[in-house]
Amino acid sequence: MSRRLLRASTALVLTIPLGLAACGSSDEPVPISASGAPTSSSRQFRPGAPGAGDPYFPTYGNGGYDVGHYRVKVRYDPATDRLTGTATVRAAATQDLSAFNLDLAGLTVRSVTVDGAPAKHARTGNELVVTPARGLVSGNGFVAEIAYEGVPEPLANEVLGVGGFLHTDTGAIALGQPESASTWFPVNDHPSDKATYDFEVAVPDGLTAVSNGVPAGKAGSGGWTTWKWAERNPMASYLSTLVIGKFRLTQGEHKGRPVFHAVTTEVAEGAPDRSIARTTEVADYLEGVFGPYPFAAYGGVVVSDSRIRYALETQSRPVYSAGFFRGGDNTGVVAHELAHQWFGNSVALARWQDIWLNEGLATYAEWLWAEHDGERTAQAEFDARYAGSPARVWRTPPGDPGVENLFSESVYQRGAMTVHALRVTVGDSAFFEILKAWASQKRDDNGTTAEFVALSERISGKKLAPLFDTWLTSTTRPDRPTPR
Repeated sequence: MSRRLLRASTALVLTIPLGLAACGSSDEPVPISASGAPTSSSRQFRPGAPGAGDPYFPTYGNGGYDVGHYRVKVRYDPATDRLTGTATVRAAATQDLSAFNLDLAGLTVRSVTVDGAPAKHARTGNELVVTPARGLVSGNGFVAEIAYEGVPEPLANEVLGVGGFLHTDTGAIALGQPESASTWFPVNDHPSDKATYDFEVAVPDGLTAVSNGVPAGKAGSGGWTTWKWAERNPMASYLSTLVIGKFRLTQGEHKGRPVFHAVTTEVAEGAPDRSIARTTEVADYLEGVFGPYPFAAYGGVVVSDSRIRYALETQSRPVYSAGFFRGGDNTGVVAHELAHQWFGNSVALARWQDIWLNEGLATYAEWLWAEHDGERTAQAEFDARYAGSPARVWRTPPGDPGVENLFSESVYQRGAMTVHALRVTVGDSAFFEILKAWASQKRDDNGTTAEFVALSERISGKKLAPLFDTWLTSTTRPDRPTPR
């Protein structure tokens, strides 16, 4: 995510679930058989945890299962602000489950089936608790289908602001970090459980519905148009998006992959269109730095809404606030969000504390792109940030910023300075090998700071833990890095 527009405002557009502390069922083991009947066997079925156990957000996501694929079919009418949907969740139990949770904010659930059989369901805050007719055996796959409807609403938190499903004058925007997906479909809403997706979105004729991945066609019937999208690479749920409205559309192909751009008609044609039109040029440059582009499609979406003052790296198709282009062409923000396709999307977080891995590497990619595009060098950028960053940047450790500073300037700028300190210390050859190895070895997976440090030490042959400790965890300004 790029946060440039947020520096003048303390209101970050992010999402937090409300009331997720309880799972709605007992944690005591329930001895039941695969048929659902009581049994005295040693197999003990328990409810899955109501959270993924993230140190920063313990109740985000859920435990006890691993999702492989979501199929989300929704119909949305902006005139009534009403959404109806069916979500099919294909998953595998990672423990013997008597019940499991899905994150779903606000919407009304009409029915739930598991493996075709009706299942009991209950709501506890923004948690949907599903109790299948039969116990789910660890290692076995299952399919849950949830029918739901209602008027979707954003989530709010006094620290991190609002985000999620936002109704607009002409449609809607579903967007936000660290959570948003649960405002429009039931989901295991934590980046540690990545999955593939199919989206089918029906909207009134004349509107466009843009989501992630490869365009999979559209069809019209009875005054409605259904837009289909397929994301076949595993995706963290907060990277899913849905943008509905009136757009200038540009479609093409690059290196055998579809290119799909959408710019809201609410802004005049010009800098936004020109800037995202350079997406494939920027991606090709970054491919030379990071290795092969990791997804099956390219694109970008430009929106104009006062509640969205950021750009977000939604997978394969970043969403940009039109404000980034008010001063003219801006490929820096494009470089930032495209760099996230490697670092943050393909290589996703395992826990939110390590957000610097996303934002530090993406900010450094901005510096690299600026140098490539004829602006000042990455070294000059580092020098300027090192000399000019305010005291709060040095007081906040980017490797453990805390929830209140999750998207602070330290995470972005000191995160990028950490990346440059690594480069200076190990030299260009080892540095760029590290970046490519991190992208390739962790492709479609999750990574941690400890794993990045270990990889850097292995490739460089240097002991780097002290360097990372100083730059990521200290609360004072580190000394300038020097070549070793």
